[in-house]
Amino acid sequence: MNDAHPFVPYRPARIAPDDMIGRGRAFFEAMDGRRSVRHFSDEPVPRAAIEWAIRAASTAPSGAHMQPWTFVAIDDPMRKREIRLAAEEEERKSYEHRMSPQWLRALAPLGTDWHKPYLETAPYLVVVFEQSTGVDDDGERRKHYYVRESVGIACGFFIAALHTMGLCTLTHTPSPMGFLSRILRRPANEKPYILFPVGYAADDAVVPALVRKPLDAVCVWNP
Repeated sequence: MNDAHPFVPYRPARIAPDDMIGRGRAFFEAMDGRRSVRHFSDEPVPRAAIEWAIRAASTAPSGAHMQPWTFVAIDDPMRKREIRLAAEEEERKSYEHRMSPQWLRALAPLGTDWHKPYLETAPYLVVVFEQSTGVDDDGERRKHYYVRESVGIACGFFIAALHTMGLCTLTHTPSPMGFLSRILRRPANEKPYILFPVGYAADDAVVPALVRKPLDAVCVWNP
């Protein structure tokens, strides 16, 4: 037994195979309907919905159970505008100077550019920060392990939780993202990982007609 983390019995429900497969198919079909959205409604979203999605994200596995993430939620219009202007400035530089021709060609079918009006339109912005270190109960610094992997999994849970509630989002990663640390006054041990605008899709929202890879293109059995 570990005194710091005592063990408790774990007896998850055993699902009959047919029901198991049915649940798996239903979850796939629900998630297959998820799309990244760039056209948001400004219709208000209950704050509790964001909080439940963050709770769900925090159930994700993490290296040594350090949970090395901070979810910063913003609904203040002035702060959202400040973030939009800073993000667009970095994105403009990227589109005009930083991105390779190959990268720009890959983005072309998505119809994106450096303008990011959704950063103001969406009722919430949620910025996820990765924590390189944390603080123990006694105030001592502790190193975190597998930080980016852990935060990435938590972000996946967050996206799934939002979709389950009928909300939409987009994984926005302006580069560099240091302006988010400054605007949101985050400590030195935190680094911006991803920015999520969150809300309902606009009534006239459109998304690219993408086709996902089939199972045999992403899964290999017994190589």
